Amino acid sequence: MAGLLDASAEPLAFTCPRCRAEVTAVFYGPCTDCRTELRSKYLGEGREVEVAEYVPKMNVTPNAVALKDD
Repeated sequence: MAGLLDASAEPLAFTCPRCRAEVTAVFYGPCTDCRTELRSKYLGEGREVEVAEYVPKMNVTPNAVALKDD
């Protein structure tokens, strides 16, 4: 039995959910033309974001449990 993400599975014939064209592909989803168009339309560009260095908040002093007098 083939796995769920087995790309060697038999192609399916279906209608593209975006442009309604008849498509034959291994996985259900937008056709190749629609995927290309979506990638170019929603292409995100990476950027560097400057953030302050993380300093953990100290609510309890280190080893407070070990120093506790009973």
